[in-house]
Amino acid sequence: MAHKQGFYEKYIKRPQDLICASLATVVLSPVMLITAILVRHKLGTPVIFTQERPGKDGKIFKMYKFRTMTDERDENGDLLSDEERLTPFGAWLRSTSLDELPELVNIIRGDCAVCGPRPLLPRYLPLYNEHQARRHEVRPGFTGLAQVHGRNAISWEEKFDWDVKYVDDISFLGDWKIIFETIKTVINREGINSNTSATMEEFTGSKVEE
Repeated sequence: MAHKQGFYEKYIKRPQDLICASLATVVLSPVMLITAILVRHKLGTPVIFTQERPGKDGKIFKMYKFRTMTDERDENGDLLSDEERLTPFGAWLRSTSLDELPELVNIIRGDCAVCGPRPLLPRYLPLYNEHQARRHEVRPGFTGLAQVHGRNAISWEEKFDWDVKYVDDISFLGDWKIIFETIKTVINREGINSNTSATMEEFTGSKVEE
């Protein structure tokens, strides 16, 4: 069953996102400039980390973030693990969510929304079951229900359940509740890492119950 847009999603959400992201870019531009200088000094170039992510209907776009890892490699030329390449400064950027500020450009361009399921990796696309794939029925978000209900400290299955719940319950009040709860989550630095990894474990598909 195709996702049906309500009045808010059809006529208000996108203009609201554009206004919010544009204002945030102007207000936070000094913070982004200082962050860029610090990243350049501590981690080198490129300052902006670009990665392909699937958006609405699985369409691939380039997402922008401040880099948080080094490019250190082993003797075979392979990148070291995330834990080894994530510096204390990079971990701090993630804990404050400053690394995600360049995503405001993605919102302005229309790749993302302020609220929605977080854009993940393209290689996960064939691993989703029918329920989980519904997260791509809407634009991905800068933040979403999963980010204010555990962030990286909850399982993939829980994240996807929150994503699909968002898809089914998009509303003006719901979006603003997520925005204010996100601010609280960032201030309290909640759910930054999973319980077993410096970032988040690789998604390898959900087990099918027999």
